[in-house]
Amino acid sequence: MSEVKTKAIALFSGGLDSTLAMKLIIDQGIDVLAINISTGFGSTKDRREHMENMCKQVGAEFKIVDIQSEYLQDVLFSPKHGYGKHFNPCIDCHAKMFAVAKRVMAAEGASFLISGEVMGQRPMSQNRDALQMVLNDSNCDGLLLRPMSAKRLDPTIAEIEGLVDREKLEEIVGRSRDRQLELAKEIGLEDFESPGGGCLLTDDNFSKKMVDFIKYDTFEVKDIPVMKFGRHLRLRDGAKLVVGRNQEENVHLQNIQNDKFYHVKTVGVPGPHALLSSNASQEDKKLASQIILTYCKTSPDEIYTLSFDGKEVTSSPLASREAIKPYTIM
Repeated sequence: MSEVKTKAIALFSGGLDSTLAMKLIIDQGIDVLAINISTGFGSTKDRREHMENMCKQVGAEFKIVDIQSEYLQDVLFSPKHGYGKHFNPCIDCHAKMFAVAKRVMAAEGASFLISGEVMGQRPMSQNRDALQMVLNDSNCDGLLLRPMSAKRLDPTIAEIEGLVDREKLEEIVGRSRDRQLELAKEIGLEDFESPGGGCLLTDDNFSKKMVDFIKYDTFEVKDIPVMKFGRHLRLRDGAKLVVGRNQEENVHLQNIQNDKFYHVKTVGVPGPHALLSSNASQEDKKLASQIILTYCKTSPDEIYTLSFDGKEVTSSPLASREAIKPYTIM
């Protein structure tokens, strides 16, 4: 009878640190299931292919776990530890992810968790106190191994019980990427991403859109895609208008299914795809039409046709784009 291998669950972002963390554990003969926990705010791009490629290179299994509804309900609007510089509840977010990973660990029969966190890499959310706070809030103290900084942290259960050789782990601290790049070269890792924020909630402009949205409406999972694309405007009577900035954004906006919004497009002239609150007043519909046409190659002296979910209306553009500024969120 073959011996059952030890298994670990990795919280996987797709970045270099989490990829290397998995490799350090896989090289010790441990099976790793990489889970990417989707809150809905990770990126405007589909990164699944990239994440699958990273996992394939180091020999990890890959799975996406969707917690969007749970995240909105439990974390985003009432974080125990508050927000960072923008609309980012980083400590509460990490604790939620670890709690979810712990559920997956139990379901998969795994022995411990790993993450790619590096102590001191992010001063606010990855200092020693914050790292411990996350463990306490998620009830994962002792279960979560951080291979990239393990030798600078207290031994975890997996190390104490001999499942993992602590001496084969790293002791990286701080923001320098030199050791990570050295490890990537040693294992021949290809196509890894440069470090970046990764979370839209840490972006100033995205945060402004979120603050504006919840001022006027209850935020739901179906609203997340609306926030990711286009110019966002708030009109005189309170309607929200989203106008595509290029063809790629137009396609994304066209594909959104959300009964809170009309789909608006120009008829007979090239123009952006737009979304407008379905409860917009007649005055806001008129203003929205003018704004959309102002982003086209049109003349204020001419009348044009637009379609609101198939119902056609006519309007003229504003005198200039300068007139749009008072309504612009970002």
